[in-house]
Amino acid sequence: MSTEEKVILLALLKKEESEGIRDILAILENSRVFTMKEGKRLVKGLKNDGYISGSDLTPKGYIVAKQVEMEFKI
Repeated sequence: MSTEEKVILLALLKKEESEGIRDILAILENSRVFTMKEGKRLVKGLKNDGYISGSDLTPKGYIVAKQVEMEFKI
């Protein structure tokens, strides 16, 4: 899993209830993590792999996002 994918999962874990995937991608694009096009491609891959459903994390995605959170704390 790429660093960008991990950042997306972590951002979805930490997002406000009113924020959607597009909002998260816009924030990350403004932070120059990736372009919107690249972000959409990454989200599509995460959805296909079962980490994201709709605009929320699946149980699988939640577990990985918590692991990423611990990884980034180090």
